[in-house]
Amino acid sequence: MADFRASGGDDDALPPPPQQQSRDLSERQSLEDTTPQQQQQQQQHSERDGASVDEGPGASQSTDVGDTAPRSTASQEQPRPAVDPATTKQVNDVMASELGIPTLLNRLKQSIASAKEFGLFLKKRSVLEDDHAQGLKKLCRQTQESARRPEHRQGSFAQSYDEMVFIHDRMAENGSNFAASLHQMHEDLVELAASAERGRKSWKANGMAAEQKVADLEQAMRKSKAKYDSLAEEYDRARTGESRPGGGKVLGAFKAHKSAAQQEEDLLRKVQAADQTYQGHVSNLQTEKSHLQSAVRPEAVKALQELITETDSAVALQMQKFAAFNEKLLLGNGLIVSPFKATGLENTNQPRSLRQAVAAIDNVKDFNDFVAAQHSKVPANTEVKYERNPLLKPPTASMSSQPPIQPQMMHPPQTVGQTATSQGGLSQAASAAGQRSSTGTFSPPGGLMNPGGLPDGPQDAQRGFQQPHSRSYSHGNMLMQPSVSQQQQFSSRNSVQSAPRYGNGTLGGSQGPPQLGALPFQGSQPLPQQPSPDQSGSPFPAPQNRRGSTGGFGGAAPPPAYAAATQGPPAQTVTATKPVFGVPLGRLYERDGLAVPMVVYQCIQAVDLFGLGVEGIYRQSGSLNHINKLKGMFDADSSNPALDFRNPESFYHDVNSVTGLLKQFLRDLPDPLLTLEHHDAFIAAAKKDDDILRRDSLHAIINALPDPNYATLRAMTLHLHRVMDNSHVNRMNSHNLAVIFGPTLMGSDPSTAIADAGWQIKVIDTILQNTYQIFDDD
Repeated sequence: MADFRASGGDDDALPPPPQQQSRDLSERQSLEDTTPQQQQQQQQHSERDGASVDEGPGASQSTDVGDTAPRSTASQEQPRPAVDPATTKQVNDVMASELGIPTLLNRLKQSIASAKEFGLFLKKRSVLEDDHAQGLKKLCRQTQESARRPEHRQGSFAQSYDEMVFIHDRMAENGSNFAASLHQMHEDLVELAASAERGRKSWKANGMAAEQKVADLEQAMRKSKAKYDSLAEEYDRARTGESRPGGGKVLGAFKAHKSAAQQEEDLLRKVQAADQTYQGHVSNLQTEKSHLQSAVRPEAVKALQELITETDSAVALQMQKFAAFNEKLLLGNGLIVSPFKATGLENTNQPRSLRQAVAAIDNVKDFNDFVAAQHSKVPANTEVKYERNPLLKPPTASMSSQPPIQPQMMHPPQTVGQTATSQGGLSQAASAAGQRSSTGTFSPPGGLMNPGGLPDGPQDAQRGFQQPHSRSYSHGNMLMQPSVSQQQQFSSRNSVQSAPRYGNGTLGGSQGPPQLGALPFQGSQPLPQQPSPDQSGSPFPAPQNRRGSTGGFGGAAPPPAYAAATQGPPAQTVTATKPVFGVPLGRLYERDGLAVPMVVYQCIQAVDLFGLGVEGIYRQSGSLNHINKLKGMFDADSSNPALDFRNPESFYHDVNSVTGLLKQFLRDLPDPLLTLEHHDAFIAAAKKDDDILRRDSLHAIINALPDPNYATLRAMTLHLHRVMDNSHVNRMNSHNLAVIFGPTLMGSDPSTAIADAGWQIKVIDTILQNTYQIFDDD
């Protein structure tokens, strides 16, 4: 019988249009839609053949394409050879004989083995496809995250690169669907093989039992016939008086107590009994063999043949589905890489092919756009002029009336004199400087000027420059103008941050917001020698400028020209009003309203941006001086704009100091992040040998943590998992990170620190390896 399929045409023919390919592929994948179609085509084909026989060859001509398609398919399948009648007779003879059931059992065993083998192949192929798809998805996700960083190219290249990654992500999704389909086919084949195996065992027990019973009866019948023939021969010799062959003696010659007649009578009775036994065996054998041949054997043969047909058909169907799924996978990937060109209005939202996306990269335009974007930062082209040094000019009376901030026109002694005259003497400035020096934060200004208020000379001016925290402006020479510029920038920034305290045009004194330069932890920071060129044109300096003004001029008074109008009482040493380090997470949450403390958030942000590619991140130690200063700034005001770690200048371009700061915060918690309450439970869970049971036990304990602890642990775990994803660069896998963060996150009891160290590492290692099973990545 011809097998009509939904896809017409032979393999060498040209492929149909794309729309027809999609329809044919979907029709081949649906068994329910294909079977009725085949029956209808077969019926039409048989009616058409009958009509052609009755009406002649010319009557079958038709202009309908749908009528000719089944005919071409039938001609395609027609070369299949018909079943030879002799072969059919041989098959029937074998199945009707006692070899029928064993032969079919062996054939069914082969079908089951083939089904299992094909199912195993599908399972392994599914695993390979799923691993490939998951790896491709992970690669696409990591590539997208890396491409969005500012150090990568933008413009047309970024757009084309994103489209390329999106195409691969769609291909990975297509591969995942293919793997899922193969896995479902594997499960179907396993279930089919198990069902066929059960049927084979059942019919083997029933059919072979009947066959064995007939064989046993036949064997018993042969034995009874042999005994019957032997007794009949003995009886015939006794009756005729012949001797045994080769013996030459008459039967019963040594039995003197019986006569020949008695022996003959005994043998006759034995022969008659053997005859009845033999006759009974023959009758039983005939009955059982007739029942076997008429009922048991045909039923078993039919059932086994149905099982073989069902198994073979199912395997063939799964192979057809496998071929169709392969076609769908390749066709889908091809359409993803190079979709069909739509015409008309449909072309507006059509995605570009991979070739088109790559061809759209315009390197020249990207270069010009990037360079042109820096045009606004080009400094003004100022003319270079020669200015003679004031030291080479004789002092004049007119110079005393010049403002103290006039650039490069002042002599250090004249600067001090002008400061004293503008403020009514140096007593106010000296008292202010002396007051800050008493706190231990600023150096005393006694070495800058003599008791009479006059400078000691250039040597004292040089010594005054080495003490950056003094308000004395006897620095002299050409460094005066940058210092004034920095002071103006710092004053403008402070006025923006605390506008309500400057309503009357004066500083708020000690009641204003704490200025960063007046904090005690900045007493040892050296004065930056000179600001960057772009500071003078920006009202809000960059983080590095803010840190420089904080270390050098944050606690100093404004220039003397502004002191008469704006200078208030000297600022006092500011203590930490909102401490962060050493404060429980619950109290931080109640006070700041942040589930994750700001210091943790900023440190994670800095490492994600600048530390994922640093070898030995979290293992290397940062600068203790930097860590202490950052710690003090967070304790003073964690919302300070100078603590925006998106700018590496805010943490001195030292990401290891950021990791040290984060570890310091976690170690300083009164109650560890994983809490002392659950410490023993975590250790007990880590001692479980089964990976799944250990993970689920840790998951349950983590869910029982307080909300601030849970939120902070979740942020830390997701961050450390991102560090693990870059372990091929930073050499920090889950075990290395667990060694560092085990005691940090769980705390340590001196009495059990050594015994619990290994289990603490096991806890953190298990959490990191099961990050996305324990926490949602939203």
